[in-house]
Amino acid sequence: MKIALMMENSQAAKNKTVLNELVSVAEPLGHSVFNVGMSDEHDHHLTYIHLGIQASLLLNSQAVDFVVAGCGTGQGAMMSLNLHPGVVCGYCLDPSDAFLFNQINNGNALALAFAKGYGWGAELNVRYIFEKAFVGERGQGYPLERKEPQVRNAAILNEVKAAIVKNDYLDTLRSIDQELVRTAIQGERFQKSFFENCQNKEIEQYVRSLL
Repeated sequence: MKIALMMENSQAAKNKTVLNELVSVAEPLGHSVFNVGMSDEHDHHLTYIHLGIQASLLLNSQAVDFVVAGCGTGQGAMMSLNLHPGVVCGYCLDPSDAFLFNQINNGNALALAFAKGYGWGAELNVRYIFEKAFVGERGQGYPLERKEPQVRNAAILNEVKAAIVKNDYLDTLRSIDQELVRTAIQGERFQKSFFENCQNKEIEQYVRSLL
């Protein structure tokens, strides 16, 4: 699985710590990690709004399979990511959140709080969140006897979102301020991850047209 980590301006100083914990969990499991957001406070400036655009491009083009995002509370990142077609983002404060989202909702993104509650031992909490998010088979339900209705409801929710967002994916991006999209795709590490792994030529051509 290809996993993208993206962090915005208010919490960019924590990128090194969070990236280290994600890599320490994901790479031994055979997953690849791409650090596509801000790496420190001096990096290309992003807000949680840009993270939603980045996540949608990476997931809809199948450049990555899963996105780890966040902001101070995690709420803004979750709302920003969930605005976009093809993105199902959960809110995660502790390892049990990650486990339950993994088993019940089986989405493709998590939004973490990198300021609220981020105190002594925070790196341990982040590590355990990643363990519960990426270890084991997903979508098995919790409790196990609830698997069938939970899988069914998760699929229905995705269908409802697809029905509400009636536009073609690229039409949704073209309908918003193109400067927001252009800013989101400017980062060198984002571009490397996107162009090397993008599986959708139409989305790739759109991104190239903005650069």
